[in-house]
Amino acid sequence: MTDFAATKAMFHLPEGVIYLDGNSLGPLPKAANAHVGEAMQNEWGDKLITGWNKAGWMALPVQMGDRIGNLIGAEPGHVVVGDTLSIKVYQALASALDLAVPERRVVLTDNGNFPSDIYMAQGLLRTLDKGYELKIVDPEAVGDAIDDSVAVMMLTEADYRTGRLHDMATLTAKAHAAGVLTVWDLAHTAGAVPVDLSGAQADFAVGCTYKYLNGGPGAPAFIYVAPRHAGRTVPALSGWLGHELPFAFDLDYRPGAGIERMRVGTPPVLQMRALEAAMDIWDMADMSDVRAKSIALCDLFIAEVETACPSLTLNSPREGAQRGSQVSFRHPEGYAVMQALISRGVIGDFRAPDNLRFGFTPLYIDEADVHGAVEILADILTNDLWDRPEFKVRAAVT
Repeated sequence: MTDFAATKAMFHLPEGVIYLDGNSLGPLPKAANAHVGEAMQNEWGDKLITGWNKAGWMALPVQMGDRIGNLIGAEPGHVVVGDTLSIKVYQALASALDLAVPERRVVLTDNGNFPSDIYMAQGLLRTLDKGYELKIVDPEAVGDAIDDSVAVMMLTEADYRTGRLHDMATLTAKAHAAGVLTVWDLAHTAGAVPVDLSGAQADFAVGCTYKYLNGGPGAPAFIYVAPRHAGRTVPALSGWLGHELPFAFDLDYRPGAGIERMRVGTPPVLQMRALEAAMDIWDMADMSDVRAKSIALCDLFIAEVETACPSLTLNSPREGAQRGSQVSFRHPEGYAVMQALISRGVIGDFRAPDNLRFGFTPLYIDEADVHGAVEILADILTNDLWDRPEFKVRAAVT
């Protein structure tokens, strides 16, 4: 059994703060300071450029990929870390299109997909200029939209607004039966729910490490390529470090072996050292325990909010198995309500047009946090404490 009191003690959580926004940015692992400090002083500082060899920097992307792979059901050696999530979405979609049935011209997604994924798809399809169409449907309509016109199905497993989960195994099986390749974005599920890429026979998957994996702001993304595709995928972003022999300085690109070819830019060493500290905490956790505790915390939060805050409307699936590790409620003045909450030390976030969003990560959130958050939320709503000018001024990040 996972000792959640022990994992909570390994995070820096400011006094007086109930942090319910780990679905946007995970908190600081206490050991990250030492990990990054060691990398700065003893690796970068003392070893200088020899750190690429002597400190093992060049191997970090695949090493960290395997550690993440353990949480998402990936085969060893088929996940690599680096670059940003948008870059990895572009890579995965471009590679999937390259492998897809040639005459097909539809990329299928839904309006619960994160906008950045959609933007990257729009830009890629416009660049290819081969008559591709990005078809966007409601999340519930994805299964019915899979047909022999679709080349690639590109979905975020958990809706960023509501937490609604797609059934990866069922949709992937239906896609494959129709000759469709799949790209799954795990930004809101890696570290939140059990993921089984291998079992679901997913083709490509991507995700970030700064949310539930607690890698810190700007932490690198990851990409997964199924073993059956790894040796024949040709990256659209053929970066120097994805070359078979980077230090041969060949002027013609030759893809590296397997997942190595999905590397693009220079590995973000300091960010990966911070991520190491977070993955050490994940080594203490069992995903089935995390999932069970997450559902229990979300269920408790929903029940208490609906009792104490009748002006809020649930905007997440009520059934725990159908949502990720977050809960959304709607309120016409949702932004102001969230700012009032944050001013009282309860940190969630707001998603347009009217969603108050709360993430529940059992590694550092417990029942006492739920009770405390609901008590403050109820006070703010009952007494209209959100109705102040300073709470209605939109910041750059909501």
